[in-house]
Amino acid sequence: QVQLVESGGGLVQAGGSLTLSCTASGLTLRDASMGWFRQAPGKEREFVAHILASDGIAHYAYSVEGRFNLSTDNAKNTVYLQMNDLKPEDTGVYYCAKRRSGFSFRLASSYLSWGQGTQVTVSS
Repeated sequence: QVQLVESGGGLVQAGGSLTLSCTASGLTLRDASMGWFRQAPGKEREFVAHILASDGIAHYAYSVEGRFNLSTDNAKNTVYLQMNDLKPEDTGVYYCAKRRSGFSFRLASSYLSWGQGTQVTVSS
């Protein structure tokens, strides 16, 4: 059974940085495609970033391109989302998830296994 645990969220001022971690069990990360989504109060869950752990190729939402960076430590079965130059609109609960093979990485419906989420709050 796949389990994903996110950590690293917190309160930060605009312009600051945070690094989120997603540690996986029940899967081999190097064989997986992993995504990050976020959800702000009253809004739908939205795509943030995706990485194919086998080759490190990453894709980002336009709103975070150039500010966020995905990386993996396959030995630790962990995905990291480094977030720089944070903005108040980045506030939300951040979730990592494992994507089903062959499905679009931008759609939440493409992911079967989700973590419990970690709160990120950016103050202005």
